[in-house]
Amino acid sequence: MLEAHIKYGGIGTMLVIKVSADLASEFGELVADPTTNELLHYTEKPETFVSDLINCGVYIFTPNIFSAIQDVSANREGRANLRRISSFEALQYATRSIPPDFVRLDQDILSPLAGKKQLYTYETNDFWEQIKTPGISLKCSELYLAQYRHTSPHLLSNGDGKKSATIVGDVYIHPSAKVHPSAKIGPNASISANVRVGAGARLISCIILDDVEIKENAVVINSIVGWKSSIGRWSRVQAEGDYNKKLGITILGEAVTVEDEVVVVNSIVLPNKTLNVSVQEEIIL
Repeated sequence: MLEAHIKYGGIGTMLVIKVSADLASEFGELVADPTTNELLHYTEKPETFVSDLINCGVYIFTPNIFSAIQDVSANREGRANLRRISSFEALQYATRSIPPDFVRLDQDILSPLAGKKQLYTYETNDFWEQIKTPGISLKCSELYLAQYRHTSPHLLSNGDGKKSATIVGDVYIHPSAKVHPSAKIGPNASISANVRVGAGARLISCIILDDVEIKENAVVINSIVGWKSSIGRWSRVQAEGDYNKKLGITILGEAVTVEDEVVVVNSIVLPNKTLNVSVQEEIIL
């Protein structure tokens, strides 16, 4: 759909969405022609309200984008030469501030080319979320699971706690995963291929990647568990669930081992680590 909105002779199309006026200033605001969808004006995080239409940060460009980038570099070099004639110190400052091969998409491409029949917009009516912190991944997973409920309900799991695990809310479980019937999963949980979930485990608002083992009576809340990791018996991997904070969720990297009866709270653990003591609000390098 986005490709179809690249007009002949233009360099690309950007995905846009309407948001509330109080949120718009946190993003790049724009004005588009209501008939042709041409981008007429673009400004990044303006101090005063411009439009409730914002840039989603998704683009499709034609090869003409490379010519636009070359023009940016050529114009910058020309400006630098003028500065050198007028002031050597001004040239040195400009060189330090912006490397000659550095292109700012918003200031060097979007704003200058707006209104020149080069850039067009495609407005989406689907959900959209800005991804700036690791925790937003959980929010996005929640949005996708909610969408599955309406568009692909067969992808969501069901369970009653007898022959299969108890399922609460929207949950995805890969067919190859093995989940004990006494486990309780959800809401907002995604379990990937070859995961093993032991008896009595409780999983809430989490993403469990491939080949993870979650042993008996372990708890995972507001967390992402990396590939081939292991969470021991009666252990807890959890966080407060503030998606906008750096340590608002707990993230275990690949092949992390959390031993039995260890609690990990609001922490990030890099790959191939073994935790045999509890940690809180730490980054384990």
